[in-house]
Parts: sequence; structure tokens; C-alpha cells
Amino acid sequence: MRFETKAVHAGRGIDPVTGAVTTPIHLSTTYERSEDGSYTDGFMYSRGDNPNRRSLEQCLTELENGHDCVTYASGMAAITSVIEALPEDQPKRIVMADDMYFGVRTLLMETDIGRRYDIVTVDMTNLDEVKNTVESAETGLIWMESPSNPQIKIIDIEAVAGIAKAAGAYSVIDNTAATPMLQQPLSLGVDFSLHSVTKYIGGHSDLLLGAVIAKEDSEMLKNLRTAQHAKGAVPSSFDCWLALRGVQSLSARLNMQCTSAAAIADFLATHEKVEEVYYPGLKNHPGHEIAARQMSGFGGLLSFQVKGGAAEALKVANTVGLITQATSLGGTHTYIEHRASVEKELTKAPDNLLRLSVGLEHVEDLKEDLDQALGHITV
Repeated sequence: MRFETKAVHAGRGIDPVTGAVTTPIHLSTTYERSEDGSYTDGFMYSRGDNPNRRSLEQCLTELENGHDCVTYASGMAAITSVIEALPEDQPKRIVMADDMYFGVRTLLMETDIGRRYDIVTVDMTNLDEVKNTVESAETGLIWMESPSNPQIKIIDIEAVAGIAKAAGAYSVIDNTAATPMLQQPLSLGVDFSLHSVTKYIGGHSDLLLGAVIAKEDSEMLKNLRTAQHAKGAVPSSFDCWLALRGVQSLSARLNMQCTSAAAIADFLATHEKVEEVYYPGLKNHPGHEIAARQMSGFGGLLSFQVKGGAAEALKVANTVGLITQATSLGGTHTYIEHRASVEKELTKAPDNLLRLSVGLEHVEDLKEDLDQALGHITV
């Protein structure tokens, strides 16, 4: 089946009891034993498994052409679990991209994760730097993010996965911004593809959920599944149901978001109040050729730097009318955010950078809103 068909059918079927086309929500936390004490339907207690979670995990596995999927109560729970699932016999050294989702940076700086693991950051757009860093000491895990958030850097996924394999390290990519529709990292050699399902897959800013899809069986996958059950950071049945509902429209939504984002990037690239635009669909983006090779579309996320500093960028964020100034991405509404003021002293974002997650509004309305907001810049 092609992607669009999988998104509608994978992990679901007609309900055998009622004939319902839409998957029912199963809210029960416990299930009846048979006379011999077994669980003939495979469900015992919802922390271990439940029908909605199983359907979602099957769906995401098929969308990424993977071996198995493990879901969690949030993207950050998934990220933490991946790090902690590194097998005991693997080095505790993790090489990460220098432009990473801010939640990961916070996790490393403000929790015990940063103290228990040797974290090294590199510019993963520079393959020589990645190779030299990995070869300089035993490495257990290489962590990619492409396109990155918020500077929209593009990593040569296949090349970095190859470096990891040669070093005996696991590889993982945060594939949230690309989604399984635009990028299939497991086919490029990556061991695990991670998503904040909250974003594009859910698509409506109304659920909190994370997922990790494995290319093949491994000790690390077994550790992920064990931790999911034992530590209990599992998604609710309702959030799984919402994610399954959302994924059915992913291709329709994302096609529109990609088209609109490309038009907005072109518009901003020629605007007199804009200094720089970061969108891999632009031919002058340093990662354009790599993105064109490993992605089937350039996504609905972009960033741009306005002329002036933080004050001018905040002025734009505060004077948009249709666009919402809010955290998150991948929803039906268009969101704009000044990342440096959110991330404060830990930020790596330029102080005049704004991140834009393009929604489903008409692109001309979005361009007009950005144009009037940029008109308030005085430099």
C-alpha cells in the first residue's frame, strides 16, 4: 500500500462486534481472565497494553516500514526512554547535533540524564566533524535531528547512519518535522525514528504523545518495551485514538502545509525587512540538495531572521493578527514564536529569529498578515 492508503487503514479494521468503521475507544484499565487464568485476547492491564495503543503502534510501524513501535505519554518521555534504553554493554557516550529541540537541551542540562551520560554536540552538517568526533572515543549512540528545530539544518542521514554503524553505535533521528510521509529514515539505515506525535501526526494540537519506531529487533528495542511497561509513561487510550484519527488526514494536511510554506518562504526571501530565511525548499539553503534527495517534500516548518535584533523580532510576533503566537508546530493553526525569548540563556537561536509553523489557513491571508507585521519594523 502507498503511504496515503496506509495512513487510513494501517492498524485498524471494521469493529467485529458492532461493525463500526471508526475504531472504538477502549477506556478499560483491566481485562477479564479466562477460566485457566490466561488472557485469551492478549490484554491484561492497560499500562502493559490496550487496543487503542496497539492499533496506533501498528499504524506507525507500517508508516515507517519498521519492525515495531513503542509509544509514550509525550515526545519527551520517548526521548528520555531512548537514551536510557542504551544497553549496558554500550558506551555511555552520545553524540548529538548542535541544533536540537530545546526540550532535549533542557533534559540534558537540568536533569540527571546529563550527568549519567557523556554528551558531545557537533555540527552534523559537517560529516568530517561527525566522523572525527565519533572516532575520537567509543560512542554508544548518535542522535540526529533533520530538519532541525529551530534553525532548519539538514543532515545527510544515510551518511551519519553509516558512521554510526561503522563505530558499532546505535543511531536515532528525531523525525518530527519531516514525518513518515516526507522522510523514511529507517530505509536510510537509521536504527530508530522518533516522533513527537503531538505535532504533525496528531495534527490538531489536542493530544500529547511520543513514539519510537525500530528498524529491527535489538536489545535496545527490548529495553524500550520493558521501560514502557515498568516505568509507566504510557499514552492514554483517548490520546492514541486521537492520534489514529489525526494520522488519516496527515497526507492531505501536510501537502497543503508544504505548498504554503514554500510560497511563504519565497515571499519572505524577497521581503525588505527580512535578513535570512531558513527553509530547505529554497535553492540557496545549504542543505537543499541533500533534502531533495532524502525527503519527498520540504515540510511546513521554516524560520526567518528579521532586520534588527530581538526587539524587532518580538514586534513582529506581537503584531501578527491571524497567526497565533504560540509554542508547538504541526497543527491546523499557523504558529509564530521568538525562540530566543522562550529558551533564554540556553538558546542557540539568533535573537532576531522567528520560527513559523504553517497551518491550513489560505496562504495569501498568511502572507498579508506577515507583511503587515513586518511593516512595524523601523530599521
